Amino acid sequence: MTHMGKTPPPHDASLPGPGFEPALRQIPIAAILPVKQLPATVPKGQKYAQIAASIREAGLIEPLVVARAPGQDGTFILLDGHVRLHVLKETGEETVACLVATDDESFTYNKRISRLATIQEHKMILRAIERGVPEARIAAALNVDVALIRRKRTLLNGICPEAAELLKDKHCPFNSFRSLRKMKPMRQIQAAELMIAANNYTVAYTDAILAATDDGDLVDPAMKTETSGITREQAERMKTEMASLQKNIRLIEGTLGPDHLRLVVAGRYVERLLANERINRYLEKNHADILGEFGRIVAALSCPEPTSEGPDEVEE
Repeated sequence: MTHMGKTPPPHDASLPGPGFEPALRQIPIAAILPVKQLPATVPKGQKYAQIAASIREAGLIEPLVVARAPGQDGTFILLDGHVRLHVLKETGEETVACLVATDDESFTYNKRISRLATIQEHKMILRAIERGVPEARIAAALNVDVALIRRKRTLLNGICPEAAELLKDKHCPFNSFRSLRKMKPMRQIQAAELMIAANNYTVAYTDAILAATDDGDLVDPAMKTETSGITREQAERMKTEMASLQKNIRLIEGTLGPDHLRLVVAGRYVERLLANERINRYLEKNHADILGEFGRIVAALSCPEPTSEGPDEVEE
């Protein structure tokens, strides 16, 4: 297609082509070859049941990812979607919508994505309800009880927007918000900052923050219950330690950006040094311990951040 009489520039053959064919294909299930066998425990798990329920209620939302098998016309290698394929076979389907990759890079795409956070799931449920999807159908698609959908729908009731914003992409257990609701907005924000700083979003940790909260920072001090296993003296000590931690967090936040920039610049400089063979040989001969530390610094720069996946996540 031309625009305003101009011819588009020719394609540069040195540039990589698209990673996938432009259109979905309906492919016979019998022509798809899995690259691994699912463990026998997977079809008995909760995640498998949720995927099966979702396909049964809403159909296949995410297509399988396949690549053409070299030298086997009409045959495809499955790159992503082993659980979905297993479910479709169990339900007697004969064909499935697939996204065809232009190479057979068989890494699992699920390891490159972020799992749906608790607040994101809450917003997804709200949007579905706003669009007229009945709660019962959402529950059936997720293979959960309707009562759980209703609780997830009201997840942010009593949570201030600032705290919700801090936790919006965190895998915070549903019941952790129960403790946050008992706190006033400013304390909710402080609690969220503590959870992020400690990278701890467990119910036990939020209960501990609640136990260390002054009565003046609670919505209803009369509703505060004593946390089992924590004495009054321990609670007072926790208050002092958390106040000190919050102060340290603010001090660190003020220098985090510049410090991180300096570390990245220094790390890249070290990486360039190690690319020099003469410097490498000298360090290996005279300062092997320093060379080892430099190697760890460079390795740390190239390592991706770990993703948070729950123990019940099914790798497809």
